[in-house]
Order: sequence, then C-alpha cells, then structure tokens
Amino acid sequence: MALTLYNTLTRSVSDFEPIASGEVSIYLCGATVQSSPHIGHIRSAINFDLLRRWLEQGHGYRVTFVRNVTDIDDKILTNAVKEDMPWWALAMKYEREFNSAYAALNCIPPTYEPRATGHITQMIEMMQRLIDRGHAYAPGNGDVYLEVRSLEKYLSLSGQKLDDLQPASDSDQPSELKIKKDPRDFALWKSAKPGEPSWPTPWGAGRPGWHLECSAMAHQYLGETFDIHCGGLDLIFPHHENEIAQSNAAGYGFAKRWLHNAWVTTSGEKMSKSLGNSLRVHEILKDTRAVELRWYLLSAHYRSMLEYSPTYLQEAATGYRRIENFLQRAEELVGTTANTSTFPEAFRAALDDDLGISQALAVLADTVRLGNSAIATGDQEKVRQTMNEVRSMLNVLGCDPLEGPWQTNQQNLNGVVDALVGVVLEQRNSARARKDYQAADEIRDGLAAAGIHLEDAAGNTRWSLKRGSE
Repeated sequence: MALTLYNTLTRSVSDFEPIASGEVSIYLCGATVQSSPHIGHIRSAINFDLLRRWLEQGHGYRVTFVRNVTDIDDKILTNAVKEDMPWWALAMKYEREFNSAYAALNCIPPTYEPRATGHITQMIEMMQRLIDRGHAYAPGNGDVYLEVRSLEKYLSLSGQKLDDLQPASDSDQPSELKIKKDPRDFALWKSAKPGEPSWPTPWGAGRPGWHLECSAMAHQYLGETFDIHCGGLDLIFPHHENEIAQSNAAGYGFAKRWLHNAWVTTSGEKMSKSLGNSLRVHEILKDTRAVELRWYLLSAHYRSMLEYSPTYLQEAATGYRRIENFLQRAEELVGTTANTSTFPEAFRAALDDDLGISQALAVLADTVRLGNSAIATGDQEKVRQTMNEVRSMLNVLGCDPLEGPWQTNQQNLNGVVDALVGVVLEQRNSARARKDYQAADEIRDGLAAAGIHLEDAAGNTRWSLKRGSE
C-alpha cells in the first residue's frame, strides 16, 4: 500500500513520492529558545518523529531530517533583559532544556540541527540574490524588505488575499511603515538598535528576520527543493507563507509538501505562554514517566487538537501500562524477542493513511488482547508472535519499554523490585508453611496495595506489577 500524507498547500491527502528514490528530505521548524519548552512545543517534535520513524521503519527510506534552532529574535532579547543575562546565554540555557526534553521523550536526534546565528553568511547571500532578482530592497536605514507585490504568487499556503492583510508584524514603528514600498512588505533584515546584537552586511549592521533564517538554513542543508516541510498550525501565516515567498523569489522550488500539527489545548484554548496556560515539560515529568507523556502526546492524530488534562494523561498512562504488563508476562514465558519490524497489515494500512494513529493504536490494543489470551492458554508460539508484533509497533511509536531510553530504567526497576518481592515472598511462604494463613494473607494484601499482584499455581508463586487499572 502506498503511503499517503496530507498537504496543507493542496488541502488534500495524496500519495507520497520522494524527489530522490529511497531518500526523504524533511525540514522541521524547531524551537525558538526564549523559555522552557511546554508540551505544545514537544507535541510537534513527537508527531514528526513518528513520521520519520514510519518512513524509515515502515518504508525503508533514508531520511535527512533538519530541525533548526532560532537563537536570535525579539522574544529572546526581551526575556534576556527580564532574566538579567546575556541574550546568547539565555538562548543556550533554553536550547539545552529543549534538547533534554527531546531526549527524555525519545525523539531521534535530527541529522542536522542548525542555529540561526551560525548561518548569517547564507542569509546575506540569499538577500543579495533577492535584491538582484528585483524582489527585495534596502531603503538605506540598514533594513532589507521583501517586496510582496513583486511576487507572482503569495499567500498560496494560507489562502488569504494580500489586500486584506494588516501591515507586516515587524512594522510596529510608524517610521518603518514610511520607508516601505508596501506596509505588507516584511523584513528580511532588521537594522541594528542600541544594545542589541548585530552582524555586518552590505546594507548595514543588524540581525536577521525570523522568516529568512529558515529559508537560508533549509537551502543550505536540503538544497533548492526538498520533500517535506513540517511545523505547527500557527506557523502557516506568516512564517511559512513568507518562507515560501522569499525562497520562490530566489528561484528555489522549496518544499513540495507541507505538514502541520494541531495544538495542545487546555479548556479549549491553544496552549501558549501569553494565555498563562503553558505546561512545562520538566514540571509534568516530575509526576509522570516520560514514556507515558510521549504515549499521551501521540494519542491523537497530528492534525487534530489534543485537549490536555491530568485526567486524560492518567487515562493514557493506564492504557500504556496494560501493554507493559503484557510484555512483562510474555517475556517471563518466552524470553525477549528480537525486534524485526513485523507489523500487522492493519497497522501498516493505518499509518500509511496519513499517519492514522487512532486506527494504529486500535490494532495494537487488539494484538495485546490476542497475546494475553495466548498467555492464558500457554500457546508460546502465539505469545512469541504477538510479542514481536507489539514491540515492532511500539518501536515505531518510540514507546517500546524494552528499547531506547526506557530499557535501562525498566531493567533496573525490575531487578530491584524482583529482589525486594523475593524477600517478602519468602516470609509469606514461611507463614503458609507454618499454617499462619492470616499473616500470609496480610503480606499478599500489603503487596497488592503496593501494586504487586500475586498468582499462586502449582506450588509456585509468580508476581507482576499492577500497572494502573487492568
């Protein structure tokens, strides 16, 4: 079955065919490192980590994945003043926090992770090209603007009309409006202001505009045309629209397909710092396992809004723990299976349909039920088969407890718990041997209260973790 993906540009789902056979090139708008990451930021990273994993594991593509870091912009400069530290130190501080969150939630590191400040040369070259082609101008004050009315096409991604637009958001000063050919012309380069960082250019010292950064970096690492550009829904306008405008004006094809993930909402509102409803990743991870947070953030289709609440997170975590419990029981019966990327056809069909995660998770749940039935009947071959399929599916989702960052933690936890439970079971067996059944029952009930389930069979006692509601 062919892989189909949505394209924001055409507003339709269509077959995906890469530019180069066997290879896929992806650019993801990464973090603007102005403050700590919240789960809205990380949802985007996880959604497109799934895309990358499915391209690689499900279809065998070699993926070049670029995720940029915007380490200079107005918000970074503003927050640096608030936190009383140099702008570059603030940017580095929060870049590290983002990278820690990506790693904690098992996002595969990008092939390249360019910083905006490391690509000023490429930005200057692109601006010169745009000026030479008659699509940009420098009014003489150090600014450089893209002339939007010089473009053959503009606003094709958002479907807006140029004359309906307000002045570009970088035109907050009346003096800036006066020097523009059109108030909707947006800044490629902003002239230096006292106390702000700046870099020299032929048109004067200053710093890059937000949109120029991504066009220059995408061109540097992926060439004139690449397969997929990803990002959040809120980036369609003006950011992605302006990326297209300046890249096309420079003579580049840019992205063939655009994928946008929807927001995480709280009480129906987009999660954002301005609304004061941001949930920082590091705060959630104090009370929630990283794998459970990843599982929750994957639970809705990438183009659907995901409503956050502690209750919804706990419900998702409980579902994941049922899968962990199956794998634990299966491993005890047949040992650890190799991960061979063996997917049920229904799972493959689901992800091939624009990453249909709901259907894919339903297949996973059905496979776990089959595996539990096989454990109950002692059908080791069926247990082995279903265990392998479950692990293959979980690996694509980045949630296999026997792989990646979860493996060591799980092994360590199991070893400690096994040793402790073993000591307690010796006490229980001793109580039963002397027919002190009350003491034996009290030990059993105490373990149950701690989340440990005992099964007595054939003169032997086995234990398992009751991972949430079964």
